[in-house]
Amino acid sequence: MTVWDDLVGQEKVGAVLEGAARDADALVTAASAAEPPPESSRMTHAWLFTGPPGAGRNQAARAFAAALQCVSPDRALGGMPGCGFCDGCHTALLGTHADVTSVAAVGAEILVRDMRDTVRKSFTAPANGRWQIILVEDAERLNEKSANAVLKAVEEPAPRTVWLLCAPSIEDVLPTIRSRCRHLNLRTPPVDAVADMLVRRDGIEPEVAAAAARATQGHVDRARRLATDPAARERRAAVLKLPLRLSEVGACLKAAQELVDAAAEDAKQLAEEMDGKESEELKAALGAVQGGRMPRGTAGVMKDLEDMQKRRRTRTQRDSLDVALGDLTGFYRDVLALQLGSRIALANTDAEDALDRIARSSSPESTLRRIEAIAACRTALDRNVAPLLAVEAMTMALRAG
Repeated sequence: MTVWDDLVGQEKVGAVLEGAARDADALVTAASAAEPPPESSRMTHAWLFTGPPGAGRNQAARAFAAALQCVSPDRALGGMPGCGFCDGCHTALLGTHADVTSVAAVGAEILVRDMRDTVRKSFTAPANGRWQIILVEDAERLNEKSANAVLKAVEEPAPRTVWLLCAPSIEDVLPTIRSRCRHLNLRTPPVDAVADMLVRRDGIEPEVAAAAARATQGHVDRARRLATDPAARERRAAVLKLPLRLSEVGACLKAAQELVDAAAEDAKQLAEEMDGKESEELKAALGAVQGGRMPRGTAGVMKDLEDMQKRRRTRTQRDSLDVALGDLTGFYRDVLALQLGSRIALANTDAEDALDRIARSSSPESTLRRIEAIAACRTALDRNVAPLLAVEAMTMALRAG
């Protein structure tokens, strides 16, 4: 299996990246042999991957990074870069390659302090790989200062540096940055393609894979989690029962509290898994003595880590809430389809009784208002409104219709 197998339903994008990876290999080979570079090349120093949530922007960028670092012997004999099994491909896909640096938002924004070392590294030659690759997973979250730092690096890149930026849409990136990037727009993968990937790559039973792909409407990461995590399926089932519970004000407030508490529990579980390990690794790297006492002058470094972990917990809680809001949106979209006389491609076939009850007891106009209320809640969360306040306002609006 090659690195390109993870590009679910992205045949056109895959073909572009395969061609660029082949030309990139030719450029490096020519430079190593002190030969003139090819006259034309499909390779460029900066790429912008866009597409709706779940389309696989980050997966496409990481697959491309792996292909650029591929050191398979078959590649030297004319094989396609991106074998998937050599050390270059393997470590790039795992995120451990020394010359592939990933940057993701741990809070609402990517701060300039999070980018300084990365930008500095982008001007250095690869340590042992074929390219120095910088992958920015949440380019839409670059704030003004961090975006300007990236712009300077993209304007005058080092000869063997490649920037891979990922964002939901081209409008989410500064015009000055996107004008210097080659743009690739990914589509939402077909439900059947996502189900096939879950069976083929994760060994999921076909019925479970089909249900997860249909429920998430082709969102690759959420489909995988839904198919492999029983707790995720339980949370989704609870969310789909929520519309039937909103009969009075007290029920609305209780449902809002439960949604926020479930998201906070998700964030807590992630913190328990990651924070302790990160703290211990940093303490060891800083030379902590027996008993955990830290050397003098290292308190600031530990405080920076704690601040980062706090921002990540906040981001995780809001991401978990966003998953629930996405499930609610899908529920009411199915309700609207039923109200308009269609049962084709319903996402929530496991909740048809609830869909029918809501569809019969309300109008298409009220369903649209409910979908708008969920969108307004998402906007409020993006603007750092207190989660409980935003969700309470939404549940009250869902009750009113």
